[in-house]
Amino acid sequence: MSKNSEKPGEGKEPESSWKDAIYNPITGELFGRTARNWGLILLFYLVFYGFLTVMFTFTMWAMLQTLNENTPKYRDRVASPGLVIRPNSLNIIFNRSNPAEYGLFVQHLESFLHQYNDSEQAKNDLCMAGQYSEQDEELQKKVCQFRRSLLHRCSGMEDSTFGYAAGHPCVIVKMNRVIGLKPTGDPYINCTSKSEKPLRMQYFPHDGTIDRMYFPYYGKKAHEGYVQPLVAVKLLLMKEDYNSELTVECRLEGSNLKNNDERDKFLGRVTFRVLVTE
Repeated sequence: MSKNSEKPGEGKEPESSWKDAIYNPITGELFGRTARNWGLILLFYLVFYGFLTVMFTFTMWAMLQTLNENTPKYRDRVASPGLVIRPNSLNIIFNRSNPAEYGLFVQHLESFLHQYNDSEQAKNDLCMAGQYSEQDEELQKKVCQFRRSLLHRCSGMEDSTFGYAAGHPCVIVKMNRVIGLKPTGDPYINCTSKSEKPLRMQYFPHDGTIDRMYFPYYGKKAHEGYVQPLVAVKLLLMKEDYNSELTVECRLEGSNLKNNDERDKFLGRVTFRVLVTE
């Protein structure tokens, strides 16, 4: 055997281990990259994401400059208001002899009308009836009074059960708020029975009128404390009306506001059912 013959394994490169894939002490690489490479990559992403942040911030700032904090920029989809009723149910079913059955309706009405208490409304202004309360130049808008006492027999002040104990329930109709809305004419609420039986009703305020002095509405922030005008409808049910389901539809009439859009059953109108038993 030659003296110069190499022993097995001599002259070969040492085999790399899995630890070298994480950190190679010979080349100084961490996860296959040198410190210089890692620094350049981190610098690139720092500049890249910094630029994106600045661009996003500037875009948001520019967009916010076009917005009004009190009025939505696009309001074409809400040209006319919807109608809703209180108590908050479209099915008013109860036994007039059982306070437990109509107690929730009475509670809803009492809670809703708290903001209309005469003591609360005394803080608001007495406005000129029949005229719009236009306040475009005012920073803080005045609020026109709508006193609970205007609802008379449906105010809960004369009868704490709002007529439910007597079988003559009161239903309060209100319009949804629409910023800048100024209905033409003299809007009022008109309710009709959709059942075969005729139904006697009484409106408060008189004739179900909605005075123009409560318009326009300027938004929650600018028009702080604003309350919508209300119309109370007292259903004067007769004995023969008991134990029969009655369907009542209330519509907003006397103005340019829509009330007959078949795609929206609550646009300018609302329908509810009443069933009173003894």
